[in-house]
Amino acid sequence: MALDIILFHMALEIEHKYLVVGDSYRRMAVSQRHIRQGYLSRDPERTVRIRIVDDKGFITVKGITSGDARLECEYRIPLEDADSMLKICLPPLIEKRRYIVPYKGKIWEVDEFQGNQASLVMAEIELESSDEKYELPPFTGENVTGNPEYYNSNLTVRKVD
Repeated sequence: MALDIILFHMALEIEHKYLVVGDSYRRMAVSQRHIRQGYLSRDPERTVRIRIVDDKGFITVKGITSGDARLECEYRIPLEDADSMLKICLPPLIEKRRYIVPYKGKIWEVDEFQGNQASLVMAEIELESSDEKYELPPFTGENVTGNPEYYNSNLTVRKVD
């Protein structure tokens, strides 16, 4: 077991989420990542996520969501450990392709879900404060910020449209 866990991020996460319309984000993207993730806990007060982004492993603990904000602590872990932990996560795992899209001075992350959620595409933006102003890119549809149905931890139990 590796003892050299590196602190990656510990802060209040403020995030807005939107359903995506069209596919213009693909042309606007500057990079893409493949993500596999699972949950050791889906308890809304203490979600514990294991994630592999391309070839890097992470463990993330998130607190309860209040509006558009919640505590998030994310740590880099060895890839082998992340892979082993995914095997004990609550089924099923989530797989998605993430597009990184700069727009009007902000970075948007657009996730195309695979598997049971293949029809779902969501965009999110992280903010410094809840009242921060930003312009919506052309691919944003309905604002689903704060809607538990669209939390990644709930997607495995969400009915597909």
